[in-house]
Amino acid sequence: MKRFLSACCLALASCAAFAVYPDKPVSLVVPFPPGGSTDAIARLLAAKLHDKLGQDFVIDNRAGATGTVGAAFVKNAPADGYTLLVSSLGPFVIAPHLFKAVKYDTLTDFDPIMIAVQAPNVLAVPTNSPEKSVADLMAHLQRDGAHVRFASSGSGSSDHLSAELLWQQTGTQGVHVPFKGGGPATAALVAGKVEAAFVNINTIMPQVKAGKVRALAVASGRRSPLLPGVPTLQEQGIKGAEVQSWQAVAAPKGLPPEVTRRLHTALVEVLKEPAVRDQLLAQGFEIVADEPDHFRIVELFENVRYKQLIEARNIKAD
Repeated sequence: MKRFLSACCLALASCAAFAVYPDKPVSLVVPFPPGGSTDAIARLLAAKLHDKLGQDFVIDNRAGATGTVGAAFVKNAPADGYTLLVSSLGPFVIAPHLFKAVKYDTLTDFDPIMIAVQAPNVLAVPTNSPEKSVADLMAHLQRDGAHVRFASSGSGSSDHLSAELLWQQTGTQGVHVPFKGGGPATAALVAGKVEAAFVNINTIMPQVKAGKVRALAVASGRRSPLLPGVPTLQEQGIKGAEVQSWQAVAAPKGLPPEVTRRLHTALVEVLKEPAVRDQLLAQGFEIVADEPDHFRIVELFENVRYKQLIEARNIKAD
């Protein structure tokens, strides 16, 4: 009986300790430099989580090796809720299949908390392009694919993999032209230096609305509310080439369930705020705010999908 009572007391003490979480600042590790989409989302979440949970949430930018440096840092941090990873899909489901020396296993070294937002890629061409539809572009690829250049933000990026999926699903082949980042790739598309590109919607949307590029398709299962007049690839007869870029929150493996629940609840409340939702939508992001179990299912599916694609297409990192 004494042992039972002692165990109960320890359990209660543990619950009481986590009930006050957080009682010190929390580090949100962003595995990319300041100024990008992931960084912007992390900073928005940090400010709102401070309001919800009463502690500072501090951004820690740890860039390097396509996000894997920051992810490895979080993997090795204590699983106490005071070091969290805020990242796009790259370090979770793409980079581990591009680099042999990645020092973590996404599925065993992290506890999922939430996919916060997602944004589809958009297939776009220069405004002066003769291609007015996906069918036109497919005809060009089938006729002379060796001269249809697709820009990307780099080898192994989601926009590069979007193009590879398109070619794989349609039995065509274009020319991949990698740039050092989404900005230069978009600039090349606007200038007509390449024939096409898949670009994340939050990056390309201003160029589409300004008439600087023409959007042919959205690479998602349904039309985007940001570009409702642009049909999906599937609507135009191409299946299996959907690519959603997403931003998620995870923790080192072993996060106490009480902390996971507290963080998840606070994040859901933040993302449900009308002002936050409107701000993210204006930037091209759709709210996901899913459960940890659903996040894990997405990870499992996309790990298999991108591993198979990278191997089948012999894709190498820059």
